[in-house]
Amino acid sequence: MSDLVVIEFPSEAKAEKVRQKLLDMQKDYLIDLGDAVIALKQPNGQVKLNQLVHPAAIGAATGTLWGTLIGLIFLMPLLGAAVGAASGAIGGALTDVGINDQFMKDVAGSIQAGNAALFLLIRKMTADKVLADLKGVGGRVLRTSFDETKEEALRAALAAAAPAAAPSVSPAA
Repeated sequence: MSDLVVIEFPSEAKAEKVRQKLLDMQKDYLIDLGDAVIALKQPNGQVKLNQLVHPAAIGAATGTLWGTLIGLIFLMPLLGAAVGAASGAIGGALTDVGINDQFMKDVAGSIQAGNAALFLLIRKMTADKVLADLKGVGGRVLRTSFDETKEEALRAALAAAAPAAAPSVSPAA
């Protein structure tokens, strides 16, 4: 079962930095993300979603491939590719994978204009290592499906002072 986490940041750049850090942790098998979306509340009040996966683009690419193959059968590969791309894009646009888009827009509508919310769908994670890497990144937890102890540990890690680099010691001459 997956867990949902929503963290508010003062800027889209800060949210993107944390998302990239989590994606790097995923490469190290410390966390398994089902989805990671940044929602930015614009000054006019509208919410813009910055998703990792764009279903319409994937649908168009897949539709183009299948349309070309079917078009080859009927000796019209270009027409097949065009029809396949159009139908794939429409199908992809109607598909909602990961976190529900309307839910993200509703939650992000409650944040301050100019701020960004990072939505994470976490399949599994090595909590102690992930929280240690997130120590001091800032942000305010808006919602989680964690139990109270995990949620408090996340809040503490985000609010903790950033780890300082070890001072370099030069040998005395």
